[in-house]
Amino acid sequence: MAAVHDDTGAPAGVPDRVRRVVSIVPSLTETVAATAPGLLAGATDWCTHPEGLDVPRVRGTKNPDLERIIGLRPDVVVGNTEENRPADVEALRAAGVPVWMTRIRTVEEALASLRRMLAEACRVPVPGWLEEASRVWAGVAPGEPRAAVIPIWRRPWMVVGRDTFTGDVLARLGVSNVYAGHPERYPKIPLDELNAAGADLVVLPDEPYRFTEDDGPESFPGLDAALVSGRLLTWYGPSLVEAPAVLAERLAEARPR
Repeated sequence: MAAVHDDTGAPAGVPDRVRRVVSIVPSLTETVAATAPGLLAGATDWCTHPEGLDVPRVRGTKNPDLERIIGLRPDVVVGNTEENRPADVEALRAAGVPVWMTRIRTVEEALASLRRMLAEACRVPVPGWLEEASRVWAGVAPGEPRAAVIPIWRRPWMVVGRDTFTGDVLARLGVSNVYAGHPERYPKIPLDELNAAGADLVVLPDEPYRFTEDDGPESFPGLDAALVSGRLLTWYGPSLVEAPAVLAERLAEARPR
């Protein structure tokens, strides 16, 4: 076993040659599939990219089927500290399964973490799409300064708070999160407080809650509303290449609904 450590500093115990990878995070599934599709031996039910992905499924990020994962005999399981529960990670490690955990809260962390995961956990060369993503984000210029609330759920309303990848993506595009200083990362905030928070923009992704033209904007009268792809806003993987341009376009098109 090679002595490599994941983003948390935990020894990963990854073999020198990796043939089978199980991913328990959708964006990491897409990352592996786009780089070395032959390695992917399992993924969650929520792993929707790339389209047509045909691998065994292991339930969700928060309730993975541990017996199924162990039975797939992975050389490594790749996960994320925000998406996956510590108890599940420890159970896999206790069963002798190497686990590589990513920790990602900024674009820079995403680019560095994916590079390490692919090279050290999956034992594959750094792919061209990741190099391109680094170039694209290095050249991003912020747009018109905006202040936004960024809901991720309703009933109850939940928004993006402090120290999130989503917040960093938007900040690089010129959009400041009015709840960036909140002590919680995804606080529950009453709707009247959201509307009184001083934002001039509401950013509504289509996941985890699927906000649409008819479901979401009407709750924020007077605010410009930007409906965006949740994958481009919250996933770290091949989507990083197109995210800045497409999100900037959607933000520029924002208007009251």
